[in-house]
Amino acid sequence: MSGLLALFLASSVAIAQPIAPREGWQIFDTELSYAALIERLEAAVRAEKMGLVTQASASNGAKAQGFEIPGNRVVGVYRNDFARRMLDASIAAGIEAPIRFYIVEDEDGGATLAWKTPSFVFAPYMDEGGDELRTLAAELDTIFSAIAKRALE
Repeated sequence: MSGLLALFLASSVAIAQPIAPREGWQIFDTELSYAALIERLEAAVRAEKMGLVTQASASNGAKAQGFEIPGNRVVGVYRNDFARRMLDASIAAGIEAPIRFYIVEDEDGGATLAWKTPSFVFAPYMDEGGDELRTLAAELDTIFSAIAKRALE
């Protein structure tokens, strides 16, 4: 690993900031530990009959290279019937699936759960996807809120 990359990774821990509010995002700071929030989110996804399609963690990758950074995980969630409907409405919208949750370990020992609402994610494709995509995005907004509610209870 280059010295510049190592310096960046080491300094990024010191300057890491909480996720700031931004348009189209839902952000919930919790007192749950990072590991507990991951476990609860995975259970909530299953309970809402959605699929865990992808998972990626920069903190796991950093650890494999000998670096410790705060935990973070991106969890892609979707289901094939939604994929088929989405693609019927807009092929271009397919690049956005799966929709992702983001879990970040906080300095205080808690964790943050965040996601872009499906309606926000699919907004650039609404002219092309029409009412079918609007309806699908609204359904997914409800499901993603229900997943978060279960995970945070």
